[in-house]
Amino acid sequence: MSRSCELTGKGVQSGNNVSHANNKTKRKFLPNLCDVTLISDALGQRYRLRVSAAALRSVEHRGGLDAFLLKANENELSMRARLLRRQIVKKTAAAA
Repeated sequence: MSRSCELTGKGVQSGNNVSHANNKTKRKFLPNLCDVTLISDALGQRYRLRVSAAALRSVEHRGGLDAFLLKANENELSMRARLLRRQIVKKTAAAA
């Protein structure tokens, strides 16, 4: 399982631990990933995703999973989220 958010693409960053004596050693900055179940209103189903806490806040701010995916840049999404986005677009186009 990769350490990256399925919705925002946020992943592991690298940097340095810097001591008081200015010694530098490599370290990793890991994203705060959470396993959550989000509900799609358009499709009427629940989807289990691994997203960062910041992405979860963004989903709530934009008004749910459907609104977030429709506004999201497709090349940042995981393959599973892209498939979900295409299904939502198709379903909303058929309803309109």
